[in-house]
Amino acid sequence: MSASSKPMFRADHVGSLLRPKSITDAFKKFNNNEISNDAFTEIQDSAIIDVINLQENLGLQSITDGEFRRASYWSTFVERVQGLEVAESRFSFHDDHGHEQQFTAPIVTEKLSRPQSVAGDEFNFVKENTSQTPKTTIVSPPTMHMWRLDKTIVDNCYDSREKYFSELAKIFREEIQSLFELGSTYIQLDDVPIPMMSDPKILDIIRNDDINPDVLLNDYIKLFNDCIDERPKELKIAVHMCRGNYKGKFLSEGGYETLAEKIFNELNVDTFFLEYDSPRSGDFEPLKHVPKNKSVILGIVSSKTPQLESKDDLKAKIDDASQYIDINQLGLSPQCGFASTVAGNPVTLDVEKSKLSLIVEVANEVWGSK
Repeated sequence: MSASSKPMFRADHVGSLLRPKSITDAFKKFNNNEISNDAFTEIQDSAIIDVINLQENLGLQSITDGEFRRASYWSTFVERVQGLEVAESRFSFHDDHGHEQQFTAPIVTEKLSRPQSVAGDEFNFVKENTSQTPKTTIVSPPTMHMWRLDKTIVDNCYDSREKYFSELAKIFREEIQSLFELGSTYIQLDDVPIPMMSDPKILDIIRNDDINPDVLLNDYIKLFNDCIDERPKELKIAVHMCRGNYKGKFLSEGGYETLAEKIFNELNVDTFFLEYDSPRSGDFEPLKHVPKNKSVILGIVSSKTPQLESKDDLKAKIDDASQYIDINQLGLSPQCGFASTVAGNPVTLDVEKSKLSLIVEVANEVWGSK
């Protein structure tokens, strides 16, 4: 792992961006067999070129395709890795008014195999159409287990969690290596499961399945590291940690304090993207556990609400965080993507642009070219 604690970019974003109407309409038509796959791809290509230009024009240096080819941030992994399907999750999203939203979760129905790359075509298209650094986002390994726990494994296709995780790690290693061979230098793994384990209600569900949460957390950390420890030193790996993001709703709440010392020291990533846009995330004190050779991107701009944060408030929060971690280890981003699913969050494109522009401006004012 690099000895440098500086993040790749001071101003960054999580990856998914609001889909334009051309994309949302195309998804509906494609799902209804009204357009061909070639026509669907052509519409996606055009919209992705536009969103690449948008990011570059705003001054971002970390460029994604907005996840415009995906129904959700984790959908392509299930679609392209043989042996995975979906079933109803054992958890549900919530909003601040107590409303719940069910969702589907991955299940494994047969031995896993990787007949094709999960994100190679996405990476190649961005690489061909930007002069900046393409960032590839991939779902985190624990996502392929947490939302149904051990009931993820059906039909006895694996006789233990350990064997399933071993095979899953092999799939991730192959994908990460193949992306590097295509030229990728920056990969972000999007993780909701580990932050969920700071929520007492979630821990109760885990215990009710006769699973020790401490053992499960250790298993998740080992799974993560088994996926990334063999990566080339030129390849930077980030993990984005949030509490769920579906149309502005969340899966869990709870600060990082119960997890911080363990995950910040034992997860062998270069950078942590951390959700910090609401009181659900707790305070910055857990950042004192981040070692010097890792960096943190503060997710203190909300992708869920239309209100534009003030520069002064953001700078004050950065200053607050720097009481616990060297400011040189910090960067700035939204707490999550703007559209973890095709539907997106309850904000407009103008709001998205304003928030991304604000991030670039504040980062430049706080860190300059450092």
